[in-house]
Amino acid sequence: MSAPSVRLRWSEELIFSGGAEGGPEMTVDSAGVAGPSPTQLLLLSLAGCMGVDIRMILEKSRVPVAFLEVLVDGDRATTEPRRFESLRLVCRVRGPEDGDQPKLERAVQLSRDKYCSVLHTLRPDLDLEIRIERV
Repeated sequence: MSAPSVRLRWSEELIFSGGAEGGPEMTVDSAGVAGPSPTQLLLLSLAGCMGVDIRMILEKSRVPVAFLEVLVDGDRATTEPRRFESLRLVCRVRGPEDGDQPKLERAVQLSRDKYCSVLHTLRPDLDLEIRIERV
């Protein structure tokens, strides 16, 4: 299986634009003004990967979902390379019945432990906290 490829071109100051070949383009802005910053994109990628996993696992488990939102924030090192040292994810979901809570927890666990390729690309010593909120 080949890896996805993207192209990013510098346009002005610390602003770039690009995307996957043939796909939509987006702006990446170091300041996070004209578009997400690279570190915000990393968090968005993690949220997106886990969100897709959780949604697919719940669908296969026949658990109804009316709303799913993944929030991510983190703490970065104070010295270069200022990597993320810890991340906190909140999976906000509406729709599953109380009896489906074990399936919801299992979906999050499977994404975290097995399926989320973005998470598994990050450093293994990353401190990760995941919480589920029923809304």
